[in-house]
Amino acid sequence: MNFSRVFDKTGSFGALAAALSCAGCFPALGSLGAALGMGFLSRYEGFLFRRLLPAFAILALLANGYSWYKHRSHFRGLLSILGPIVVLAALFPLWHYDWSINLFYFGLFLMLAVSIFDVFRPVKAAQCKA
Repeated sequence: MNFSRVFDKTGSFGALAAALSCAGCFPALGSLGAALGMGFLSRYEGFLFRRLLPAFAILALLANGYSWYKHRSHFRGLLSILGPIVVLAALFPLWHYDWSINLFYFGLFLMLAVSIFDVFRPVKAAQCKA
């Protein structure tokens, strides 16, 4: 397993874990996190929401961007960077709008779906046609 796949998975699942701890910001994920026993993280909600969640999204964006550059799979590369970009857009410039929470959920779902799809169907290395 190469480093870009490891960082992609770490970024995606780290962003999910950080979002699960923020019941005030993300009610659906917060209630799921409390049901999973992650309610103790609510004390660190500010740190997880303001620092850790964007850091994991940036980590996933960088790993997926590097993987796109390395493998040259354009459709898959576009899908892989779209999730972290949507999450970061929903967190920073669009956070004040009511619909930004739905945009955040979509971006997080896209990050997780692409990460899980990559586990079962990894991208093949580019081959030269002779």
